[in-house]
Amino acid sequence: MLNIILHPAQSPSKLPPLLIVHGLFGSARNWGVIARRMAADREVLAVDMRNHGESPWMPSHSYADMAADLAEVIAAHGGRMDVMGHSMGGKAAMQLALTHGDMVDRLIVADIAPVAYSHDQSLHIRAMRALDLTGLTARSEADRRLAAHMDDPSLRAFFLQSLDLKADPVRWRLNLDVLEAEMAKITGWPGTTGRFDGAALFLAGGDSTYILPEHRPAIRDLFPAARFAKIPNVGHWLHAEKPREFEETMRIFLAR
Repeated sequence: MLNIILHPAQSPSKLPPLLIVHGLFGSARNWGVIARRMAADREVLAVDMRNHGESPWMPSHSYADMAADLAEVIAAHGGRMDVMGHSMGGKAAMQLALTHGDMVDRLIVADIAPVAYSHDQSLHIRAMRALDLTGLTARSEADRRLAAHMDDPSLRAFFLQSLDLKADPVRWRLNLDVLEAEMAKITGWPGTTGRFDGAALFLAGGDSTYILPEHRPAIRDLFPAARFAKIPNVGHWLHAEKPREFEETMRIFLAR
């Protein structure tokens, strides 16, 4: 089963648990602050997806596999949850809703659509592979070395959260070989048919191009009750750029 970070409800209510599903190269730990704050009135589970974090390394990384992993987690924790997924996690959440709709109460998809994208994230894998791990003991030194292969300091900080400096030898908590081999599946969409009739929110970054007006027909075909919202002046990492606005939007949509 996937590794889970469980955040018990601080003031329990009748709201169903919330499952948080991270994106490519992310982890449950990335969502710690948001998960703790969302746990004010409900149980929150954040998972490490397969080939990420502390979850098992598997030979495939398809959305069918990822949805099955999520279904296993939900089945082991009561059988039904609200689900929020970002980017790759949003596609996995959509796949889950379309194939295991009885397990999903309300669905939030953060800045991704059920379409194939032309971008390829393999350049980041090459940068991580190029990082010299020899003798590393400090994240600051890892950042200095990674800067030779990656200019953006915010991206370096994000990727370095998946570097295990306590391991001997130091290693990435990412199955880079499988993620690279399966990249076309990750950036693609399996063409899943069916429909999820439950409440669904597609939440976009105002400056992002991941959810475009031309994607709405494909979204409504699969999620006829879909609603759309934007957080202005943020890009694809909307939850990191404006976390309080992101939380408030989730809270309003998930309220009963």
